Amino acid sequence: MTEIVQESIDLKPETITKKDITFAWLRWYYANEIPHSFDRYLAASLMWGLMPILKKLYKSKSELAAAYQRHLLFFNTQITWGGGTISGIMASLESVRADEVYQNKPISIDDDVLYNTKAGLMGALAGIGDAIDSGTIQYIFIAIALPWAQEGLAIGALFPFFAFVIYQLFVGYYFAQLGFKLGRNAATEVVGNKMQMLIEGLSILGLFMMGILAASYIKVSSSLKFTLSGKEFVIQDTLDKILPGVLPLVVVMGLYFYFSKKGLKVTRALVGLTIILGVLAAIGIL
Repeated sequence: MTEIVQESIDLKPETITKKDITFAWLRWYYANEIPHSFDRYLAASLMWGLMPILKKLYKSKSELAAAYQRHLLFFNTQITWGGGTISGIMASLESVRADEVYQNKPISIDDDVLYNTKAGLMGALAGIGDAIDSGTIQYIFIAIALPWAQEGLAIGALFPFFAFVIYQLFVGYYFAQLGFKLGRNAATEVVGNKMQMLIEGLSILGLFMMGILAASYIKVSSSLKFTLSGKEFVIQDTLDKILPGVLPLVVVMGLYFYFSKKGLKVTRALVGLTIILGVLAAIGIL
């Protein structure tokens, strides 16, 4: 009888702590692209991240093996907003399921619930994460470091990389803890009003930074000049007085409208822009 009681105690799921969630997030972050495969994409990375948690929850080898298998189905998302949030949510749902298994209750968090939750969130959160991290934050760090790079300082090359890594670690940590705390409701929090305000603010900041980059590092000037009543008029001098930086702005906006209409055909845009600028320079306008 004592042995049966002791076995029952041993099978009881352990409590998942913030430290466990942090460790799971760091493992997912480290392994994100290492086992990338065609049929499962990043599923192995998520499973490896969750392994220490699953081992604390499932003491039965059969239950642990089943947990590994259900997290090896196709999975693909952005590393912080998607991966951080979903890893926390999966830890939360697996905790509920493990308690139900241990207490012999009907399983409310079945395999379909777990996978459908991941499948429903991974695309939506990836879209937000890519737009903010890769489309905004990354270029803000690059813009900050450009003056250092122009001066030949090594920090100009290193700062964007290290700053982006530190940013991702902290953001992913926050979303992993939020996902575990709120479970499936975490997704509502991530795309809620407060987060939308933050996203919009970052997007506006990113646009400002792109404008600064365009004005500071895109050099387009006119060489056109003419003489009127014995006085020489230089078009670029006049533009600098009334509309400074207007020519770089015209180039940037022209590319923007081209990409809006034709899609992100970068090579074609670069070739076309080179030809146009070359022709204008040949006839003396630029």
